Amino acid sequence: MKSASNLYKTGQMVNIKESGETVTIMKSQYVKNMKRYSYTVKEYPSTFYFEEELTKI
Repeated sequence: MKSASNLYKTGQMVNIKESGETVTIMKSQYVKNMKRYSYTVKEYPSTFYFEEELTKI
């Protein structure tokens, strides 16, 4: 598993696994105590997703 390297970049379009919806990454942030990145997407700015909830297009 990747350590401190985010999988997705700002502006990248990805799919939300659960819904299949295409969204755009707005911001990523490393969550140190969980040892993984969280992502905010443009379409849902008040919600964050972890890498395993998203897939590359």
